[in-house]
This record gives sequence, structure tokens and C-alpha cells, in this order.
Amino acid sequence: MRKSNFFLIGLAICTILLLLMFVHAFFKREAEAKFIQERSEMVRMLGLTDLCLFTEASYTRHLSQADLHTPFQDSPMSFEHFPSGSIAAPPPSLRKINGKMD
Repeated sequence: MRKSNFFLIGLAICTILLLLMFVHAFFKREAEAKFIQERSEMVRMLGLTDLCLFTEASYTRHLSQADLHTPFQDSPMSFEHFPSGSIAAPPPSLRKINGKMD
């Protein structure tokens, strides 16, 4: 068998698995609709805060509740060592330069 045949078979298997994931998600969404509605009601009743976007660093978990100096806890000139820190933009109040937005 040629290498291209192995590639095409692998590609076909991956495509079928991808389609099966979409089918599974469709049926799972229908089955879990009541559960999601109950969770939404609980969040509304308890007044829960922001969604947890990242799980790495405490200052990227809840951007609205982060301490502004936490990213620089090791040193003011330290490099960002969590990938999520480079994805989340700093708040507008920290991007002001001489009273103007950059």
C-alpha cells in the first residue's frame, strides 16, 4: 500500500469522527437543555460574576476581578509566562498614555 493511501484513509477517518462529534453535540444539546436552563436560573438567582475564560493564572481567570499588579509579581520587567496573558488585553485604564488612549 502506498503512503498516500494511508493518508487518505486517515483523512477519511478523521472527517467521519468530526462529523460524528457534531451529531453527538446536537443530540447532547437537546438532552441537556433542561440542565442548562436550571444552571442559567441558578446563576441569575445567585448573581454570579464573570465567566472563567482561562484556567492558568489568577489574573486571567476573572479579568474584572484581577489585581492590576499580579502579572508583575515576580518583577516589573518579567516576561509573561502564561499563554493566556498574551491573549487577554489589558484594561483600558492601563492603556492610557498621558490621559489619552493609545
